[in-house]
Order: sequence, then structure tokens, then C-alpha cells
Amino acid sequence: MPIFEYCCQQCSHQFEKLVFGKETPECPECNSADVCKLMSTCGFVSKGAGGQTVGSSAASSSCGGCSASSCAGCGQ
Repeated sequence: MPIFEYCCQQCSHQFEKLVFGKETPECPECNSADVCKLMSTCGFVSKGAGGQTVGSSAASSSCGGCSASSCAGCGQ
């Protein structure tokens, strides 16, 4: 099962949670179920033409340093 990142809409606490099926996560700080899923950053390595390794990461994109709790907060 995947680990998702969430932000609590009540107290703004950001946390990760292993989610099973249709389970609804709760904030570990205030126990609110009013949470939104955040966009996670991930890295990957790709082999280009000729076998060269091409590295890239979502953290290097324009949203990598964003401090907003959702993409709606920065307009991206």
C-alpha cells in the first residue's frame, strides 16, 4: 500500500500516512478527518539513447520549493 502525504485543514499539520483501501486518514495532531492529499515529490532515473543515465526529480520543478499547502495556493 502506498504512503501518502497529507495536510490538515484544521491545524495545518503536514504528515505521511500508510493508507489501506478506502481508509480516511486523520491528523495525528488534532484527530481531524478534514485533510487534503498533497502532491508528493519523487525522483527517478531514466536511461536515454545510447544508455546514458539521465537523472531528474520533481523537486527540481517550479513546485519543488513551494510552501503552500496545496497547488491552488500558488496558482500552478
